[in-house]
Amino acid sequence: MKHTHKPAGEGLRTRVFQIIFESDTPLAKGFDIALIGAILVSVLVVMLESIESLRADYGTLFYWIEWGFTLAFTLELAIRLYCLEKPWLYLRSFYGIVDVVAILPTWLTLILPGGQALVVVRLLRALRIFRVLRLMQFVGESRLLIDALHRSLHQIFLFFFGIFILVTIFASAMYLIEPTEAGFTSIPMAIYWAIVSLTTVGYGDIVPVTPLGQAITVMLMLTGYSIIAVPTGVFSAQVIRAIREERYSDEACPGCGYDRHDTEARYCLRCGTWLDEKTIDPRLAKSGEGGKE
Repeated sequence: MKHTHKPAGEGLRTRVFQIIFESDTPLAKGFDIALIGAILVSVLVVMLESIESLRADYGTLFYWIEWGFTLAFTLELAIRLYCLEKPWLYLRSFYGIVDVVAILPTWLTLILPGGQALVVVRLLRALRIFRVLRLMQFVGESRLLIDALHRSLHQIFLFFFGIFILVTIFASAMYLIEPTEAGFTSIPMAIYWAIVSLTTVGYGDIVPVTPLGQAITVMLMLTGYSIIAVPTGVFSAQVIRAIREERYSDEACPGCGYDRHDTEARYCLRCGTWLDEKTIDPRLAKSGEGGKE
C-alpha cells in the first residue's frame, strides 16, 4: 500500500515512520495490532463505566485507566507528527482528524465534566486493521454500493416523499378521530405514531382506542408491510446494474451485434469477431506475416 505521507528525514524518524505508518514488517504489524487492541480496550472501559453498578465499585480504576489510554494515544499522535515531513497534512487527513478527536474528549473533561463518553469515536481508529490485514483491496468494492446509492437517490427521495404524504394523511385522520387521552395530542404526535406504526415497530406509547382508529391502524401496518421492500428493490436493481457495467462492456460486436461481453474480452463470444475496431486482429496480422514469408 502506498502512503502519501513521507518521513521527515533519514535516521530515527525514518525508522519510526516505517513502524507506525507501514505494515510490511513484523514490528510494524505488531504495532498496528497493539494499537487496535488498545483502542478496543479503551472503548470497552468507557462502556463498562456507563454501567452504574460497575461505576460505583470501580469508578476510580476506570478513571485512571482512561487517562492512561489518553496519555498513550496523545504520545502516539505526537510521535506520528514527529516523524512526518509535513505533519499538518496528516492532521488534515481522515485518520489525523480521528486521532485528534479521539483524545479530545478526555482532555475536555478537565473543563467540561461528562465528555469522556465521546471517546467511543476511538473505534474509528480501528479501521487501520484494513491495512494490517491487507484488506484494502475490498474497500474498492464499496464503489459499487456508493455508485448504486447515488443512482437511486432520486427514486428513494420520491419514495420517502410519498411516504411522508401518506403518513401525514393517516396522522391527520387519527388526530381527528382519536381522543387526546389516547396520546394524539397534536398532528406532530400523530405523525410520530404513524411512522412507528408504518414501520411496524409499535412502541405502544400511543395506542388508538376507537374502532375506526384501530381499523386505520391495521390498514397502515399492512401498507407498511407492502411497501417496505420498495427502496430495497430500487437499491438492489442499481447494485445489479453497477455490477453489470463493471463486468460487461457496452460495446456491441461489429460482426453479430452481441453486447454482453466481459470488459476484458477480445473476441466475440458468439461469432469470434475481433472486438477492438481501432486495432488489427492479431490473428490476421500473423497470417499476413506468414504469407509474406
